[in-house]
Amino acid sequence: MGRYTGPSCRLCRRAGEKLFLKGERCFTPRCAVERRRSTPGNPSRRRRRPSDYGVHLLEKQKAKYIFGVMESQFRRYMDDAFKAPGVTGLNLLRSLERRFDNVVFLLGFADSRKQARQIVLHGHFEINGRRTDIPSYQVSVGDVISWKASDKTTDFYAERTDGIPKRPVPEWLALDQTEMTGRVMTLPADGDLQQGINSRLIVEFYSR
Repeated sequence: MGRYTGPSCRLCRRAGEKLFLKGERCFTPRCAVERRRSTPGNPSRRRRRPSDYGVHLLEKQKAKYIFGVMESQFRRYMDDAFKAPGVTGLNLLRSLERRFDNVVFLLGFADSRKQARQIVLHGHFEINGRRTDIPSYQVSVGDVISWKASDKTTDFYAERTDGIPKRPVPEWLALDQTEMTGRVMTLPADGDLQQGINSRLIVEFYSR
């Protein structure tokens, strides 16, 4: 199965909450969840009370929607989380937070993770001076994320960096507004992880 290319707002309605997949639009009255809170599909076929399996599945799907990860890749993250020392759920979320496209989004260089993934794929960024176009690349402490030098004279660069920071940058990252570069200061702490995801339910889903 290929990557989901349908309406992003439909995924939020399916989850029953805002997943902030559309950038600034999610904070306006145009947000689909604000305008239409019902889940998509035939109303007559909607279950009023989800099963225990359905609750666990929905939480897993939410994490996939937020970070734009397909099932096979998500399973690999889960396998690595089980093998790593520490709390499995936090290991999973920490790996997702360290994705290159997610870091570009957190630094404010993109309005959404989907947009961040696209501009990373197009080769607009470098890590430690080397062009990197792999959205799933796991950043490490000390890595420096910078724009490709040839981009800095373009209108695209000016548009993407105007008004940065547009939102608070997490403490585990540092943004240099003069050079428009970011640095990974530490690994994400527990408080820096995606708070809207109940990782315990995801671990239980894959532990069945």
